Amino acid sequence: MTALTHNSDVLGLILGGGRGTRLYPLTEKRAKPAVPLAGKYRLIDIPISNCIHAGINKIAVLTQFQSASLHRHILRTYRRDIFTDGWVEILAAVQSPIHGGWYQGTADAVRQQWVEIKNARTPYVLILAGDHLYDMDYRDFISFHIDHEADLTIAVQPVSREDAPSFGILKRDSEGAIVSFTEKPPLNALDGLESLSDSARPYLGSMGIYVISTTLLGKLLEEPGDDFGKHIVPSAVRNRRVMGYLYDGYWADIGTIQRFYEVNIELTRPDRPFDLFNPAKPIYTRPRFLPPSEIRGSQLNDVIVADGCHIQNAIIDESVIGLRTMIFSEAVVRSSVVMGADFYETAAQRRENVELGRPHQGIGEGAVLEKCIIDKNARIGRRVHIRAIENRPDADSEDWVARDGIVIVPKGATIPDGTVV
Repeated sequence: MTALTHNSDVLGLILGGGRGTRLYPLTEKRAKPAVPLAGKYRLIDIPISNCIHAGINKIAVLTQFQSASLHRHILRTYRRDIFTDGWVEILAAVQSPIHGGWYQGTADAVRQQWVEIKNARTPYVLILAGDHLYDMDYRDFISFHIDHEADLTIAVQPVSREDAPSFGILKRDSEGAIVSFTEKPPLNALDGLESLSDSARPYLGSMGIYVISTTLLGKLLEEPGDDFGKHIVPSAVRNRRVMGYLYDGYWADIGTIQRFYEVNIELTRPDRPFDLFNPAKPIYTRPRFLPPSEIRGSQLNDVIVADGCHIQNAIIDESVIGLRTMIFSEAVVRSSVVMGADFYETAAQRRENVELGRPHQGIGEGAVLEKCIIDKNARIGRRVHIRAIENRPDADSEDWVARDGIVIVPKGATIPDGTVV
């Protein structure tokens, strides 16, 4: 494969996403890429880490909705020194004489930041999503694009017939060129869209990851259309040389509560599909300098425990326990994602909790949690029971939400002692 001239040839452009309604209530107070993952990371850490491993040092993140915590995380984590030829910068949605509103889609977001993209002075732009979990070597992806003299190259993933309606389906010819694009086709429209001989996964789904020359990107953005998947890509397939780069490794689009929950629980298992422990490719995140976790008199099986936790006489199975989580005596946590806390309560705050009859931050004594998501800074009282109920309908209450059969306790919410959900 053809090697890039220099790592400064590529701008990594990460799309921060919109409201993320399918991840509500996790996105009620934060942008989608700022949602915690695996106890200690945030979703945005995945594409930024992949860029760093590929030697891509110029990285820009386009942000818009509920972006304060995302901005704070990026600024505190990805600080480059003066000897580094690169940066990680935030391109927030702003009003200007030309653009007066919010981003209207992925292509419109790039269009509104075109001046900054040109100022990066890179021959190529690598367009990424901020809510995917995968480990791709972008150097191979970009070299494939250059070797095949493509106008646009799209990363594609083999998908089954039953999963195909959730994707934009791209049909490739024998040389790897894309000859058609169908956005989320229904099952009865899939015949003839197969690209692979694999009987289990014959279709190619778009991963929403693109590489393109900066010059051509500017030309495509002059055409009408606000979204890459709906407008720009179909037009390019008709009029340009578009290639499909096959990526058959693990990839998860964490766009729904169900998928967020599944991915986190998968990471706790011995046969997990994604390796968090690869010393050659660490996932970078904010260094917090927390104490080691303290676990006393407890039973843990298939559990990820982040830094700074205190667990006392508890039973925990197949769960993720996030930063600074406090789990008190005789609590039981099964198949759950507990995100932890942003801070430790002081002795004075704990005395105030007692005076107000308010649970301490964390998981209270004798609480039982099963198949739930507990967001940061939540207070789960003593003897609270949050149980998985088959075919539980979606619901919204003052202190908890049910989605896809999973109960979510939002950030900072309180579940009083003895509550049964």
